Amino acid sequence: MDQLETDDQPGFVERRVRRRRLGESTLVADNVGQEWPVALVFNGISHAVMMCTPRDLEAFAVGFSLTEGIVEHGSDIHNIEVLFRGGGDVLPHAEVHLQVVQQAFASLKDKRRALAGRTGCGVCGIESIELLDLQPERVPDTGFLARLAPDAIERAARELPAHQQLTKLTGGLHAAAWCDETGAMRYAFENVGRHNALDKLIGQLILRREDTTQGFVFLSSRASYELVRKSARVGVPMVATISAPTSLAIAIAKQAGLRLVSFARENSFVEYDVD
Repeated sequence: MDQLETDDQPGFVERRVRRRRLGESTLVADNVGQEWPVALVFNGISHAVMMCTPRDLEAFAVGFSLTEGIVEHGSDIHNIEVLFRGGGDVLPHAEVHLQVVQQAFASLKDKRRALAGRTGCGVCGIESIELLDLQPERVPDTGFLARLAPDAIERAARELPAHQQLTKLTGGLHAAAWCDETGAMRYAFENVGRHNALDKLIGQLILRREDTTQGFVFLSSRASYELVRKSARVGVPMVATISAPTSLAIAIAKQAGLRLVSFARENSFVEYDVD
């Protein structure tokens, strides 16, 4: 199988489309978000294939490893190699090879599950209800929420569009951003799947050795249970989303002691499970 000549994927491709409006038809060029199969290979054994925008895959692999409980700490990952393959008659795809500590690898083999990577479902492929992990870690109280500026969420909502370059080009990607106590955005990642965008963000925080308890996650999507679950696993104290939460997301946030706000706008938001 051939390796692609370049690892620099733009995140979108140009396609010719026919645009119809008010009875008129025009041939134009349009930008479409890239969606590739990405295989995550631990110590030589493929564990999962996720559908992903083929950018920032090292950060994605680190974030996935942590938020799925494959490793407990970033230091449990000793080496990462990203390979871009395909082209011609072969579907373009990527492989991320990770070398993890033996304890993590042994645990992974004991609890392996078939994860069918999907853009919109975080639990597709688990073998039984019993494998569903609904017991989040308790988020530590580090005083971050007490220092949060009153207008931090509104500021984050205002700043997010400037960090969504691929979304501006394609109209079809999700974004996950990391904000400080003032609402200023430190990092932002885009992806066709909201779960994978969050994994990229968390992976970046780990790679940069940022304190994941000293900021909040802002998401362009709805708040599903798994987005809250992933955030709680690494101690994020607050998750804010543009769209609505699900009932399970609210329940998981309450169990974890994580503040959940949704319908975040420049002048309003809704907070859930308040006393």
